[in-house]
Amino acid sequence: MQVAVRNADVANLYWLAFLLTGQREASIDIAVEALESPDGNAFFSAWILAWARKVVIAKALAMIRQELAASANRLQAQRTRCRIAAPRHWALEADATKVQIEAALLAIDAFPRCALLLSVFEGLSIDDATVLLDGDRDLVRKAQAWAIQELTRNLAVQREAARA
Repeated sequence: MQVAVRNADVANLYWLAFLLTGQREASIDIAVEALESPDGNAFFSAWILAWARKVVIAKALAMIRQELAASANRLQAQRTRCRIAAPRHWALEADATKVQIEAALLAIDAFPRCALLLSVFEGLSIDDATVLLDGDRDLVRKAQAWAIQELTRNLAVQREAARA
């Protein structure tokens, strides 16, 4: 018996891969491959979906490893001042749409975008994000804080453009 996977689950895995890589076609392949599983039953479906998220993250990051390294180097070279850590109670605006969030995230360079996605959106610890991004802890913290500032700014720019 094949494990039942909802279309929404597949769409969420695709969107995660796309936000990490910025590559539509490759993200489809990553999401589909992550869900290819041996026969099982509904009891294991939640576990398989959680595992599939981990597989999507690993494959997406492996796909853009060189881009991440170049992005990390650019961030490290920046002398911009940003908070040492992300604000504790930061949250997206309640009225932000999926399309707005996607555009705002994809406008952020790869390393900070992935640091934000992993640590804030996926809820991983800074230590786990550091391992996955093959960076150092301080750089991942800087990337997370910078990405939150950029995401907030990008969403504000979109909001202003919509009003005009």
